[in-house]
Amino acid sequence: MTGHVVGAERDVRRVYALTSLLLRYPDDSLRDRMGDVRAGVDGLAQPLRGQLQPVVDWLTAVDQLTAQEHYVAVFDRTRKACLYLSYYLNGDTRRRGMALVGFKELYRADGWDVSDEELPDFLPVVLEFGAVGDLDLMVQLLDAHRAGLELLAKVLRQLQSVYARAAEAVLATLPHDAGAVESALVLAAQGPPVELVGLEPFPFDGAATSGARS
Repeated sequence: MTGHVVGAERDVRRVYALTSLLLRYPDDSLRDRMGDVRAGVDGLAQPLRGQLQPVVDWLTAVDQLTAQEHYVAVFDRTRKACLYLSYYLNGDTRRRGMALVGFKELYRADGWDVSDEELPDFLPVVLEFGAVGDLDLMVQLLDAHRAGLELLAKVLRQLQSVYARAAEAVLATLPHDAGAVESALVLAAQGPPVELVGLEPFPFDGAATSGARS
């Protein structure tokens, strides 16, 4: 599975670039770029185009306040709809700190640096790397967090959020993995690990999600 993506490399990279934008907080900057985003989606092959088209249509049809309120309700207030990939496997534990370092080291090994304004496991940041960096490394990274991605898509569908289509588009670039689907069900039932003693936990609802609006 490692090193293999589904679809032409050009389309896969374009999906990562587009979903990196679409999964960010819908502020003025994103709204100003929606014309370019729509053009990028229009240039995708099916079925990837059909998966992202509803997200673009919704973001351009609703007023900005509605889009922002929905984003906050889904990603800030629903713990299982988390855009921070290492949270699913590590929760608010010391292990997450090590995982975050691992993300940064992987990026730097490919000559790509991440601003300290955003956590390196923030999904739009991960996808931005996938759009321009080593595609094999990206597949390895997404595969390592496949259960979290599956859970994210599942929860977004349950919430009837259009963002489910963006998560599904990312998953569509990867080979099907029935084991990851089952692991997502376990994550949904048990939740991420919890550390009750020791270091201060990494922020989740407050400072962690602030990276989505930087």
